[in-house]
Amino acid sequence: METVKVIVRGATGRMGQEVIKTLCQEPDMIPVGAVDLKIKGERISLPDGSGSIPLSTNLDAMIDQCKPDVLIDFTVAGAAMDAIRTAARKKVNMVIGTTGINEAEIDEIRKLATTNDIGIVVAPNFALGAVLMMHLANIAARYVDYAEIIELHHDQKRDAPSGTALLTARKMAESRGKPFKLPLDNDTPPESRGEQVEGVSVHSVRLPGLLAHQEVILGIAGQTLRIRHDTIGRECYMPGVMIATREVMKRKGLTLGLASLLDLQEA
Repeated sequence: METVKVIVRGATGRMGQEVIKTLCQEPDMIPVGAVDLKIKGERISLPDGSGSIPLSTNLDAMIDQCKPDVLIDFTVAGAAMDAIRTAARKKVNMVIGTTGINEAEIDEIRKLATTNDIGIVVAPNFALGAVLMMHLANIAARYVDYAEIIELHHDQKRDAPSGTALLTARKMAESRGKPFKLPLDNDTPPESRGEQVEGVSVHSVRLPGLLAHQEVILGIAGQTLRIRHDTIGRECYMPGVMIATREVMKRKGLTLGLASLLDLQEA
């Protein structure tokens, strides 16, 4: 079994620590380096007690030192693009969990993957339950004309609406082949109705005590359908991250979301 060598960027953050912990438990993967701007020391201890790996603020130098197969990045959108360009130039495959990446940046990432003949997976949500929620919402969208999304996250989340909510609304409209219908205008102040995405009103809640939650509400005369996913702990993202890390070694170009990796893209 060939071992996949991984560098984790954002390694001292909560998601980065969870990724390193999970990599240590996978028989076919190994963390070989860590990158974080909030650096403390030159090495980081592995949680399974097997030793330590180098830690740096310099991704370029870390790639040269560790020769990774894959970079896993859970940082912030503003800092992610420079790292993606660096890793692409050095022919490193990538799994990107950073949210807030815009459409122009997605286009650039697609070109970087093609030009450098590497695989890049960009997903707004790695929780398998969230991917299934979107899949079911895509199916339901074919049969209803009205839908709204409520997404709830912790107060430290930087982007709103969430990348998952935006992707859900766009994929639902794509599934039905047209935007959703908007309720009749009753002089309601537009700011009270959330952000409009393909006819779907997306409402964002940011509060301490929350982690990540999303509910899709579909309205039909005389009935409603609710599809909801709740994230209880960050460990829920790790099976999806590991699937993406394995698959990105096999797939060239850009893969958006986990649906195609789970054979759900036909929803």
